[in-house]
Amino acid sequence: MTWGARICQLAQTRPEKPAIIFVPREGDHRPVSYAELDRASRQAAHLLAARGTDSNSTVVVALPNCPEHYFATLGAWQLGALVLPLNPGLPPRERDALLALTEHPVVVHDWEENPACPAVRHPELWDLSGWESAPLPDIVPRPGKAIASGGSTGRPKIIIDPNPWVRVPGMSESDVLWEMGMRPGQIQMIAGALYHNTPFGWGLLGLFEDHTLILMEKFDAARFVDLVERYRVTFSYTVPTMMHRLARLPDIKHRDLSSLEAVFSTAAPCAPWLKRFWIELIGPDKVNEAFGAAEAVGACTISGREWLEHPGSVGRPRRSDLKILDEDFRELPAGEVGEIFMRPHVQGPTYQYWGAPPVKTSPEGYMSVGDMGWVDQEGYLFLADRRVDMIISGGANIYPAEVEAALTEHPDVADVAVIGVPDEEWGKKVHAVVQPVHFEQAPTAQELDLHMRQRLASYKVPRSYELVVQLPRDEAGKIRRSALAARRAV
Repeated sequence: MTWGARICQLAQTRPEKPAIIFVPREGDHRPVSYAELDRASRQAAHLLAARGTDSNSTVVVALPNCPEHYFATLGAWQLGALVLPLNPGLPPRERDALLALTEHPVVVHDWEENPACPAVRHPELWDLSGWESAPLPDIVPRPGKAIASGGSTGRPKIIIDPNPWVRVPGMSESDVLWEMGMRPGQIQMIAGALYHNTPFGWGLLGLFEDHTLILMEKFDAARFVDLVERYRVTFSYTVPTMMHRLARLPDIKHRDLSSLEAVFSTAAPCAPWLKRFWIELIGPDKVNEAFGAAEAVGACTISGREWLEHPGSVGRPRRSDLKILDEDFRELPAGEVGEIFMRPHVQGPTYQYWGAPPVKTSPEGYMSVGDMGWVDQEGYLFLADRRVDMIISGGANIYPAEVEAALTEHPDVADVAVIGVPDEEWGKKVHAVVQPVHFEQAPTAQELDLHMRQRLASYKVPRSYELVVQLPRDEAGKIRRSALAARRAV
């Protein structure tokens, strides 16, 4: 079924059930029933069609988290269009570079100025009563979804899922969604920004599977817990940064999280201490993790119970093959760090790029998006870091994620990014940019150094520390270490 047909089916069988409960930063919560979602998405489709949208268009949805994001997306798919969610707060230079890569764009936006292409402004979606709600032909988008990426190099690209945008209702135990704890009919928390691949995709998969989405306009740790208790949330995707902020809540161990059936994380490495905290908090069978990329070249998954047997791992490949290769595409033995290459068990391409060459591919057809790692004797994958972020100091390879994980164990550290900065003696030195829990009571460099020397080999310990009020992470918990390093290299 297409998403349009499925939402229409759910609207007929359970019209009053909330499809979305929107939680703004301020003000009352706003429920949207399946009947309202169905009608609004059809009206949005007619509005988009009036602006020239058809099956050849790319509808760029540059909105903050809000119900209108779903109206525009579902409406675009009913016209057979490709949907590209985009960060509404991008600097104009980066935004315009991405739009320049887009084929036949129609932009749904919240910007002060109109782009130089057909557009729908956000306020036009607030009241769609002036647009007809007649059903449209059931068109399959080919393709249906794209994601924008600045990439580790900062050069923008668009990653397109080339598959027909349809799905069969219901899930089997062999489905990755099932492995991560998703079930039909759940109450799903959407705390991440909808311009990121996982919140966008898993929320829409939830709507297809009869979920009620608790849609936060913006993540706030204390409010997240309040919402879990109030709405009895059963499933949530949370990046490690969110998990860290939730873990630091003073009363988290005394809150009622019993409704949670699964918490799923991806997008960034989860520090071992943090993974253990969550396993102890809600139980090993409810804590799941996945490793993959928007390019869908392969994926690994791991449950909390598996993780306890392989602490630090992101799992074994699912419906794909994995090899650790050196620069000459030679396979490395277990325990040796190299570049992660994967090959999916599907026929045909799993991605298409606008604005970038294809990913690195081995002669056997294994593909890499630049991540580094190693496998143990049982084939469980452990991440090292992206090749571009690796620090070579005095000839030694240092992986920032390992150093960051150790630093976040300090109770006064809220967040950290580790980078390499130029050094006359070492070539690069390890530098830690630290966001303390309370800036006025920040730990000293000496205290942090002692903490680190108790956990890591001396050559991995940062040689300098810098305190900041806020690290520039995006809402998926990601940070461009290369940009941080560039600003500190001058």
